[in-house]
Order: sequence, then structure tokens, then C-alpha cells
Amino acid sequence: MLTEQLTKKIGEAGVIAVITIDEPSQAVPLAKALLAGGVAGMELTLRTPKALGAIEAIAGSVPEMTVGAGTVLTKDQLTAVRDAGAAFAVAPGFNPEILAFADKIGFPFAPGVMTPSEIENAFAAGCSVLKFYHAGVAGGLKALKALTAPYAHLGIKFIPLGGVSQDNLAEWVAEKSILAVGGSWIAPRDEIADGKWDAITSRAKEAMAVFKKERGA
Repeated sequence: MLTEQLTKKIGEAGVIAVITIDEPSQAVPLAKALLAGGVAGMELTLRTPKALGAIEAIAGSVPEMTVGAGTVLTKDQLTAVRDAGAAFAVAPGFNPEILAFADKIGFPFAPGVMTPSEIENAFAAGCSVLKFYHAGVAGGLKALKALTAPYAHLGIKFIPLGGVSQDNLAEWVAEKSILAVGGSWIAPRDEIADGKWDAITSRAKEAMAVFKKERGA
């Protein structure tokens, strides 16, 4: 469950850079490169052993960046990312035990959903912001519209990840049920490793230009 303040912050950010990082030393220059392009939200996936160190570095040195943790699958991971300074955590799927633990420790968490049953269970547990994953495999924007139509009156917002790109960003952003979009195309893993900060800033600018045009920001 995300707080109202955090939900607003993510909605204003609009585009969340989904990051897989190999060295904590890359974290701060990466965050600054994204901010230079207007992207103020990051999701660092816990797919590498250095992810926690990267979260801690960004949270401590780049407070303007809203940094969250992705692929959070266990209670221990949830506690670890909170202690590292993450602002929120997300998971690829819906696990009621993890959701309940996040609520118990008071840490903002959004589960992943792909089916009506998962949406209903997450909403019943108090979640009004959900990760739609894997958006491309699930059928893209057409599927999201069909799946969420029965729940439109509930005010649930979605963050699609997987299959979102610069080419289709405009149509995703235009959908009213979407709070923000996430994607790894903005900062590819190889470019992070090579320190190609200018290229990442340029891609961030392109993404934010689309977001601002569609949202009238």
C-alpha cells in the first residue's frame, strides 16, 4: 500500500526507470543522469547482489530521486530495502504474506497483478496502486483496459512494467487508469556499466517529453 503523498509523487514523476545495477559506484551518477533528463523515479531490481548498496547510495546522496526497490519477494528483502532507504517496494506478483508484512512494518508496497482475481484480492487488502506485470505478455494496453474496466469506479491506479517502450509510451501514458509507467529502456544495463550518462539523460528527456505532452504537464 502506498501513501497518498507517495502516490502523488510517483504520479508526478510519471516515468519510472527500471534499473538492474552491478556496482554501487554507478548508482549516484546514474541517478543524477536520470534527473538531468527529468526522470525523478527509479526502481532498482534486487536481481544483483549490489542492488541494496546502490539503493543506499542514492537515498543518501540524491534525495531528489524517489528510489524504490523491485523484485522484492521475501520478508527479509522487504526489511532490507526499507533499511537501505528505499521509498517503496514492488513485486512482480501478488503474495498476501508479503503484503501483510509490508503493512505490519508500515512500508509502502505495491504488489504485481495480471488477473481480475489478483486485482480484487489486492484491493481487498487495501491496495489502490498496483503493478501491472508483465504488461507485454499480459496483452498490453488493450488487455489492461479490458481487465480493469469493472474496477474503474474504485479509483485503482496501475503502474505497467514490461513491454513499455519509447515507441508505445504515448498510448500508455494517455490511459487514465495509469499512475506512471516503468521501463528499462531508459537506462540499459550495458550503458550503466559503461558509464554512458549522456545517452541515458537523452533517453530520459525523450521519455519525459512524451509524458508531459500527453498529461499536459
